[in-house]
Amino acid sequence: MSSNKSIPDASVLQEASLLEIFDLNGQKVKFGSIFEKESVIAVFIRHFFCGNCQMYVEQLATVKKENLASASAKIIVIGCGKWDAIKAYAETTGFSGEIYVDPTRELYHKLGMTIGSVKGTPAGEERRSYLRGGFWTAVGQGLLKGPLSHPTLLGKQGNITQLGGDFILGPGPKCSYASCMQNTADHTEVAELMKLAGVEM
Repeated sequence: MSSNKSIPDASVLQEASLLEIFDLNGQKVKFGSIFEKESVIAVFIRHFFCGNCQMYVEQLATVKKENLASASAKIIVIGCGKWDAIKAYAETTGFSGEIYVDPTRELYHKLGMTIGSVKGTPAGEERRSYLRGGFWTAVGQGLLKGPLSHPTLLGKQGNITQLGGDFILGPGPKCSYASCMQNTADHTEVAELMKLAGVEM
C-alpha cells in the first residue's frame, strides 16, 4: 500500500482527535467529537478558492441524505481558511453538510497531509471523473466562484499550496480509509468513497 493511503495509527488518531477546529459560527470543536458516535466521511479540501475541490464538493452534495442516514454516516468538509468563509463556500458548492476549518493546518499535517503543491494530474495519469473541462476550466471556476463572487473573502481562502485528503472515521477512535492527495486533482472518486463507507449512490 502506498504511503499516501496509510491509515493513521491509534496514537496519531488520538492526538488528532484532541485538536480543535472551527465551525461556521467560529466556535471551537474537538475533531474527535465529530466521529465519536457515527461514521464520518471527512473530506479535507485544498482551499476555498480551489476550482477542482469546488467541483468535488459539488459532487459530494449530490449524495442523498437518506442514503447517508441508512449507512449511519455523514459527510463533512474541512478547509484550511477562515471560518467566516464557510457560509459562502456552502452556497457556492450547494453542500448542506457540516463544514469546518483548520486555519493552522495542524490537523492536516497530523493526519499526513504534509505536501504543498499546485501541480495538477501528472502526464499519463487518468483524470478524476469529478473534474469538468481542463486546467483553465478549474482556474475559471475557482476565480468566478471565489474572489470574483466574494471579494471580501480574499485572504481567507487558506493556503493555496496545501493538499487535502479523504478519510472514513468512526464510530469512535478508528479510521478505516485514508488517502492523502498527491496533486491538486487527487480526491478519491466519490462513488468509490461512498462504497467504502457503505453508502449507496
